[in-house]
Amino acid sequence: MKPVYNNIIPVRGFKTINLFGVIFVRNGVTISERLLNHERIHTRQIVELLFVCFYLLYIIEWLIKTIKYGKNGYNNISFEREAYENDSDQEYLSKRKMYNWIKKI
Repeated sequence: MKPVYNNIIPVRGFKTINLFGVIFVRNGVTISERLLNHERIHTRQIVELLFVCFYLLYIIEWLIKTIKYGKNGYNNISFEREAYENDSDQEYLSKRKMYNWIKKI
């Protein structure tokens, strides 16, 4: 998984964004193994939800969580919670159960 560095995607304030399994990285950001693993977890989530469903659910949950938690809405999205809680475990994807993010809703 090779990151694509640029100044446009992601928008300022974000280091990376995973779009359809391609990781876009803001120029000047050093991508660590932990951050790369975080994005690999998202790629697995994206694939298991057949791409479009992932983004629909992500946006719906982001809206709901932002209303509920304000600025902390992003950190409470189930997909992000799974990725952040497991990104330091480089073996996580080999033992991860499908749809594990559901436990984080």
